[in-house]
Amino acid sequence: MPHRLFLGAAFMAAALGGAYPATAATTANASDGMPAASAVARFYEARQQPLWLRSPDAIRTLIDALRTAEVDGLAQGPELAATIERVLGEAQYGIPGADREAERLMSNAYVLHAQALKWPGRATMIYADPSLSPRVPTPAEVLEAAAAAPDLADHVRQTVAVNPIHAALREAAVRDMRLLGTPPRALKASLERSRLLPSEGRFVLVDVASQQLMMIEGGQVVDRMKVVVGKPTMKTPLLAGTLRQVTFNPYWNVPVDLAATNIAQNVLKNGLGWFNARNYEVLSGWDAAATVIDPASVDWKAVAAGTVEARVRQRPGRGNSMGDMKFEFPNDKGIYLHDTPDRQLFSEAERTFSSGCVRLEDAARLGRWLLGREPVAASARPELNVALPTPVPVYLTYLTVRPEADGTLAYAPDVYGLDTGGDALLAAAN
Repeated sequence: MPHRLFLGAAFMAAALGGAYPATAATTANASDGMPAASAVARFYEARQQPLWLRSPDAIRTLIDALRTAEVDGLAQGPELAATIERVLGEAQYGIPGADREAERLMSNAYVLHAQALKWPGRATMIYADPSLSPRVPTPAEVLEAAAAAPDLADHVRQTVAVNPIHAALREAAVRDMRLLGTPPRALKASLERSRLLPSEGRFVLVDVASQQLMMIEGGQVVDRMKVVVGKPTMKTPLLAGTLRQVTFNPYWNVPVDLAATNIAQNVLKNGLGWFNARNYEVLSGWDAAATVIDPASVDWKAVAAGTVEARVRQRPGRGNSMGDMKFEFPNDKGIYLHDTPDRQLFSEAERTFSSGCVRLEDAARLGRWLLGREPVAASARPELNVALPTPVPVYLTYLTVRPEADGTLAYAPDVYGLDTGGDALLAAAN
């Protein structure tokens, strides 16, 4: 049943004119399961005026959000909404202290909801740059931001929305919850992952599920392209880091396992002519002082058997697996974005062919967006690093359900099985 909120002039005058000392009304919830109680009490002690009772629109917005907060991981949201409505009704009838109790309840509930939306532990994401990890705000931070907002109702809406992708998926989850009792698992999983994305700023988003990259500014997708991601047996991890440079004329440093299973096997089968024709070289070791050595000096049988490790790399130039440029960001998974000469793979509907790194349909276009100019190398020198004007976050996520520009939802196969038990998340509605 829709709630009704009619704040009479006498009630508003009493509420707005009353002081907010630390009375039993503001501290009574120390044992009612609301950890924000003491912070809320201190907030009103300092403020000495109501926050919510000044804005009926904000109250309606908060109650509506709490009614559906189960999709955000706040299971008690509907109960909180009902309690707030009950106490507001008591205030309408002039029950002493009900106005202050309503204020306390609304602030407590809002703090809990805002914190639930920033809780980092429900969805799996590796933060290679720890500064990108969502931080749960303190109760004081939540309330002070609300008090400083020019429009409290709009502030609540923005808090619940988190970001445009999350807002669209949340709307769909709420609709499905009302129709079906619970949203489909894929939608719940994508909703949780979208919650970890930024609410503002400029960043790169790689959706591993749909194998596409999006360049995002101010909440809007300004460009997108296809990508190739890891095979189901060599999954691209869900990862967040910071891009700081473009590397032109990159070497491809062949992973040790591929040197054994691919390079060594082909050398044994086809000879060193195969190796040299593909522009490979072998280095003497793994440190910066390593030098190029004669591939004929390598025991390729031992490399193939895994008893000797060979450091193999492919020189820049035609056919190099990295293409003309790569975009690295520090992470211990060895994952980066890069150009590729294998253009035919982008015509495939499902593009899960890499060993984990992300191959770009149009690396130059991404480079142009990141650099703010044409991504042209100043020389042919290998591994030419060019710093970005401003570091740009990159998020590798997995959205089997995602919103499209026209407001519809698009679906992608769960190629990694993360929605069906491979990713322990979804505490909210399971």
